[in-house]
Amino acid sequence: MSTICTSVDFHTAGEPFRIVAEPPVETPGASVAQRRELAVPGSEVDDLRRLLCFEPRGHADMYGGFITEPDDDGADFGVLFWHKDGFSTACGHGTMALGAWAVSAGIVAVDPSGTTEVTIDVPSGRVRAQVHTDAEGRATSVDFVNVPSRLIASGLTVDTSLGPVTVDLAWGGAIYALVDVAQLGAAAGSSQDDATQFDKKNRLGEVSCEVVPENLTALIALGREVKAGLADHPDTVHPEDDRLSGVYGTIFVDRLGTLPGGELHQRNVTVFADGQVDRSPCGSGTAARVAALHAAGELCPGQTLAHESIVGTRFPARVLEETADGVIPVVTGSAHRVATTTFEVDPLDDLVPGFVLR
Repeated sequence: MSTICTSVDFHTAGEPFRIVAEPPVETPGASVAQRRELAVPGSEVDDLRRLLCFEPRGHADMYGGFITEPDDDGADFGVLFWHKDGFSTACGHGTMALGAWAVSAGIVAVDPSGTTEVTIDVPSGRVRAQVHTDAEGRATSVDFVNVPSRLIASGLTVDTSLGPVTVDLAWGGAIYALVDVAQLGAAAGSSQDDATQFDKKNRLGEVSCEVVPENLTALIALGREVKAGLADHPDTVHPEDDRLSGVYGTIFVDRLGTLPGGELHQRNVTVFADGQVDRSPCGSGTAARVAALHAAGELCPGQTLAHESIVGTRFPARVLEETADGVIPVVTGSAHRVATTTFEVDPLDDLVPGFVLR
């Protein structure tokens, strides 16, 4: 039996994050962005990703990261984020998990003020996890402070099997297509002229046109269609770094009004990569949503977005500051350790690296 590596697994608002602090393979490159660029199929680091992500050791919706050296002394460490289809440019829920892990593991000493800042280099830039701790030094919540985020384009039309669907594009460390589910009834043939007034019975199935688990299979399929429909769109090209180009995921948004405390309440599900589903409200996706709502004047100064996931967990989010490159969003969540696992490979096991069913 051959021991491969040990991981520490967390979940952030229900979404898994598998941390490998000491990858047993080289991660070549002078920066985290370059390391991602070089993590190509056939490389040792990609083989390790597949082993830890594919069944039977993982599953189609697994997420994780390999700890690397930072780009320079300004960060505590770097990370290569990964999922079943490759390596991503950003991961907000993973950043929260990494902050909680770094404090609990003693990688970064707990600040006696009760807020410890963990600085992390990721492929899309430098992000921060502000870890809030209790009197015993345990992480109670984490603020994900993202790279500048912005609305890229609004009102784009994508042809789908439901008909034309209107999307906005926003950047939150990755490019997301934002889809208001209220229009889907109209896209499926509703006679209503106003897309916000739609037939509840629609081609998503004999259920309401909402972001709910009963609609998940259809939303995954539609999310893939939207992403594919934007594959060659010029607005999906990153203006400064082509390695950051392309739509990473489709975010389906269900507007739920305003909460008694004044928070803007919305539910979403993010379908990313090739049909993966974020169980959390999606950290970088929430940042993109904050940027889009701010640009549209829907999220007022000082107002919080209560961003809910398809399983009911929430990320409160707001604009921390405005910059020339967009807004700096801060997204708050909590991350909890669930396992420490030592992975082994039996030389007689023919399911290496494994398989995925979606």
